[in-house]
Amino acid sequence: LEPRQPGVMTPLAPNQQQVWLSAEMTSTLPVYNEPITVHYRGRLDREVFERAFQEVLRRHEIWRTALANVDGQVVQAVLDFALPIPFVDLTSLPEEERQNEAIRMATEDARRPFDLGVGPLLRARMLRLGEEYYRLNLTLHHIIFDGVSLYQVLLPELAAIYEAFLAGQPSPLPEPEFQYGDYALWHQRLLSEEFVEREMKYWRMQLAGPLPNLEL
Repeated sequence: LEPRQPGVMTPLAPNQQQVWLSAEMTSTLPVYNEPITVHYRGRLDREVFERAFQEVLRRHEIWRTALANVDGQVVQAVLDFALPIPFVDLTSLPEEERQNEAIRMATEDARRPFDLGVGPLLRARMLRLGEEYYRLNLTLHHIIFDGVSLYQVLLPELAAIYEAFLAGQPSPLPEPEFQYGDYALWHQRLLSEEFVEREMKYWRMQLAGPLPNLEL
């Protein structure tokens, strides 16, 4: 695995190809939308938080990626954008109504489909439910995001960068050594004809002869 050169056309990784095909067949349904709610209790500097969130997006190309059709081939197209985070203050509502309204808005965000060819493939909204109680609603398309990304990358990095920016310090995190596009190119090289034929030969041998019945 090595960083790709600038300007290199980046294919979809094999798992992305499967998601893309399924998503295209159900383009009007949000079946691959990943809705997330991040709860935050305490004082929040919204300006600093938005700067931290944009820094996380800058660090990871995959979260700024759309899928472009180039000469009949679907490829990854990395975009440069600042994602707006609309802010809604629900504290004007009676306390017993805030939860239902927050859920309604989160559900509304989660159900809106994405255009894979245009992007961005994520959206965000910040809700304020109390004096020091906030919720960040995120919706991301599964073709650029999964649960591992949430717990091992997004949340730890967002917390670390926010704390640093709040203290007037630069980001404490080193630049990522690789991007998801580097992995996709590596995987494409791995699936060369020689590799695939070797794997097919192995499984033909393993599956030769009578096979047991599977009682499912």
